[in-house]
Amino acid sequence: MPNKAFALLVPAAAALLVATPALAAPNVVATIKPLHSLVAGVMEGVGTPELLIEGAASPHGFSLRPSDAGKLESADLVFWIGEDLETFLDGPLETLSANATRIEMMDTEGMNILELREGGLFEAHSHDDEEGHEDHAEGEEHDHAEDEHAHEDEDAHEGHDHEGHDHEHGDAHIWLDPDNARLMVAAIADALIAADPENQEAYNANGQALVARIDDLQAEIDARIEPARGKPFFVFHDAYQGFEQSFDIEAGGSFTVNPEIAPGAGRLTGIRAVVEQAAAVCLFAEPQFSPQVIQTIAQGTGARTGVLDPLGADIADGPDLYFTLMNTMADSILDCLAD
Repeated sequence: MPNKAFALLVPAAAALLVATPALAAPNVVATIKPLHSLVAGVMEGVGTPELLIEGAASPHGFSLRPSDAGKLESADLVFWIGEDLETFLDGPLETLSANATRIEMMDTEGMNILELREGGLFEAHSHDDEEGHEDHAEGEEHDHAEDEHAHEDEDAHEGHDHEGHDHEHGDAHIWLDPDNARLMVAAIADALIAADPENQEAYNANGQALVARIDDLQAEIDARIEPARGKPFFVFHDAYQGFEQSFDIEAGGSFTVNPEIAPGAGRLTGIRAVVEQAAAVCLFAEPQFSPQVIQTIAQGTGARTGVLDPLGADIADGPDLYFTLMNTMADSILDCLAD
């Protein structure tokens, strides 16, 4: 498809780039691994951004360590998805990175932010529809202690149990849509050029190269995922609709509203019934969370189990991570759904 992501950047920058030493880069922090990968790709040959949430950690329930606070304090630029995902940054970003330029990807012009799905197993994402309330509606015993704890966390706005899932603006997993990834690359390049105009040519050339790689990635995945289309599957939590819409597949539902809180017994019973009725081929877990929920639901249904990782927990950090992550997701879907 035609690419307009770099329409406003300096044209033909790649042809102007010469083999001269890069000037000193700004101190840059990116929050999650996929975003860090795109930032690292734009900065390649100029500098290396710091990654805030490392390894298999998830932004859902993440707590800043002193070393993380140090990264934010020394940053000139901070790239993050937004308060709908990294809720733990809502306060610290204002205080620790008060002098830094903060770039919220969900605010990027033209970003395709999908509405959160509801109905069936895509339960409402408001607090009143969390697992304790769902079980109560089904006639199960209501766990008031768990619910009170969740309410306390919501009031504090940095609570462990509800972080990242009180989405006001929509689905925050924007990087799983390649169209959004191209817009992210352009926004990253623009911000870096504004902060560091001396390295403009390098940022432009790297950004254009990244967009071309994303074009190729999208075409390759679209072609090879065909055998998985039309096969019913369910996911651990509703993080994948950007990928689904991009490649014409569709999850039948998700098992948790908040990945930090396991579904109650009543909801598990209802989920298993829906999975059996749909003749689901595969149920997908995530490496950041215990697979026990998926294993429990799968028992006796005939469904296979797989793993989808929207963050790249086991992938080496760096410019290639985004592409490995997307290909690995496509591989996982094909392995579990294709005959």
